[in-house]
Amino acid sequence: MNFRAVGRAVALALALATCVLRYWLMRIRGPLTFEQRALWMQSAAHGILFALGIHCHIKGRPPARGLVAANHLSYLDIVIFSAAMPCVFVAKTEIDRWPFFGKAARTGGTIFIDRSSRASAAQVAEQIADRLTLPVPVLFFPEGTSSDGAHVLRFHPSLFEPAAIAAVPVTAAAVRYVFEDGRPERDLCWFDDQLFLTHLWKALGAAGFSAEVTFGEPHIYPDRRTAAFATHDEVVAMRAAQQIPENQITLQEV
Repeated sequence: MNFRAVGRAVALALALATCVLRYWLMRIRGPLTFEQRALWMQSAAHGILFALGIHCHIKGRPPARGLVAANHLSYLDIVIFSAAMPCVFVAKTEIDRWPFFGKAARTGGTIFIDRSSRASAAQVAEQIADRLTLPVPVLFFPEGTSSDGAHVLRFHPSLFEPAAIAAVPVTAAAVRYVFEDGRPERDLCWFDDQLFLTHLWKALGAAGFSAEVTFGEPHIYPDRRTAAFATHDEVVAMRAAQQIPENQITLQEV
């Protein structure tokens, strides 16, 4: 039996129960704004990271508004970015059907997109345009799927459109997983046809690992294609340069 996985599973269950209780205590006071939901997600993410034993290191300044475009390695990215900053996510519709996590994502204000539907993309673009007026950023994964981390996949430009039209800043962000024992990053990535629960159990039993998150500077782009190409190149460069500098922020230290 993997006792590390069992212990973390218990800690994760307690963290999830705590976040549900905290949500309903907040709801007693009345309906929650998207900003309050994002802050609730951030608090929940801190508890989940602690339960999973993930140390998160941040380089650069998380943006306070606008659109954030990041590479995508796993469902863990959502927890990691939520802990790094309060934000609203754009996620694939499949997540909405996951037990508990789908409900939590919707409660947190997540926008769901059907990647196979142009109509869904158009509707989501309208929702993003509305959310870009909020005092929290909107974060999405323009690769359209998670990968094994070997390469940053092409960024699809369609969801950059609302930011380009409204002249709202776009910030590139890169995430990387690092095992303390030197194992390859792909061992923690969730891609292809891996089952969610099988992968989660593997993550729960993994030896110490950390997540490195790098934020670039915000830029305003004239059109969606320019935004997609520029942020892709920036994420590739940040992924290549990611290391743990001495002066970075460690989430578990703040």
